[in-house]
Amino acid sequence: MDAQSLRDSVTGAIRYWEPRRLVYNAVLALIILIYFGLRYPGSRSTLSVNLALSVFLLAVLANVAYCAAYPVDIFVCTSGYREEWRKYRWVIFMIGLLFAAILTRFFALGMFQSGSVQAQ
Repeated sequence: MDAQSLRDSVTGAIRYWEPRRLVYNAVLALIILIYFGLRYPGSRSTLSVNLALSVFLLAVLANVAYCAAYPVDIFVCTSGYREEWRKYRWVIFMIGLLFAAILTRFFALGMFQSGSVQAQ
């Protein structure tokens, strides 16, 4: 593997994954907003600085997890399977998005439980 091949693979990974990060974050934010709305007005009582910090922390962790696609993508794109991989890497995006959406749903259910009390 030469430096140009690695550079092309990294550039291709960034070009592919970064626009999809916006979709990923929008879907996760939408899930939080939906569960906030479904549990309203009870969810309103959970609003606090601690909740905001928790959501921020979870958003950062979700984006760190999103970066797990990069090493896999770069590794495969430097192999002989580059063209096949490029046709089907959207499947990895969808699986990761579904996994993150499920985790987000469980966190949202916990955050906006009816009658839950947040520490001030």
